[in-house]
Amino acid sequence: MSLENRINAFTSLGKFLNQFSVDGIEKKEGIAHNELFFDSLEMLIKRAKEYNGWFDDENVIFALSSWAKSLTKDNLTKWASQHSFTDRPQKTVAIIMAGNIPLVGFHDFLSVLISGNKVLAKLSSNDKYLLPLIAKYLEHVEPEFKGLINFTNNELENFDAVIATGSDNTARYFEYYFGKYPSIIRQNRNSAAILTGDESDEELAGLGEDIFRYYGLGCRSVSKLFVPSGYDFDTFFKAIFKYGDIINYNKYQNNYDYNKAVYLMSLYKLQENGFLMLKEDESYSSPIATLFFEYYDSTDSLKKRLEQDSEKIQCLATKLPIENAVKFGDTQHPSLSDYADGVDTLHFLNSL
Repeated sequence: MSLENRINAFTSLGKFLNQFSVDGIEKKEGIAHNELFFDSLEMLIKRAKEYNGWFDDENVIFALSSWAKSLTKDNLTKWASQHSFTDRPQKTVAIIMAGNIPLVGFHDFLSVLISGNKVLAKLSSNDKYLLPLIAKYLEHVEPEFKGLINFTNNELENFDAVIATGSDNTARYFEYYFGKYPSIIRQNRNSAAILTGDESDEELAGLGEDIFRYYGLGCRSVSKLFVPSGYDFDTFFKAIFKYGDIINYNKYQNNYDYNKAVYLMSLYKLQENGFLMLKEDESYSSPIATLFFEYYDSTDSLKKRLEQDSEKIQCLATKLPIENAVKFGDTQHPSLSDYADGVDTLHFLNSL
């Protein structure tokens, strides 16, 4: 199968997923295999919360819509053109997927197939229904994908390379079992934001999207703030007030109540607004419904700190002129070239 055919197949998938938008679900004319897959995906969206309580309709549809925007022919062609795909024997790449947000392993799945290799995927029990349906859609669009995509619940066997995503603890396990194979082993990373104190309400509201999307469970969800000494959080709290309904979601509320009780019993000093707690803490990984923050005195010293902590940070949002930083509201909109942990997956796959 040629690279062009692979790109065309994923372009068709993008058009199919584009029917599932945050603005509404609409069945459109002229979409390949709609009669087989539209109703099935709509049903999975409605039932996703039964399998994983964090996968509400809005967040599942947001994930699908985000991928629909990425899977255009122009985007895929531009991304693939950064590498030279040569004819060589296909490799089977085992992908061990996380399940913290919907379709979190899709970029690895896409990368392996676009590079002309075979997928052997071990899905997380928290997200095991969406991707198999998408894989079936691809096989109908491009029959040559049949036999190149396999899912397993059993021990991984007969593979040539590994891409594994998990926590710092599971990464040690992955290194032990898969160290003899070419591999990408991902560990915990978190995202941060830097405020200067002169952000507009619109910019701060965008930061709210970075914080609350997926209930803060994604590695691109902002879990840490750096603010100038003496920063007044009232402006921040007012700008994110629009996200207050998140506290009505039981799982989020339970985490809020639990973590607040723990903090108060431990006599930690908190700032909070009824749905988000702010705690001064040097760590990057904050619990659900909590945002850690630190004060800084100079941007130069902060930049040095961030350079030292680069392996802990997935994404940085700020209006400061910092390399690779994104605008507020954009952390959950990565391009195809925004690789997890900064490791170029296509380059890795081409080197096998």
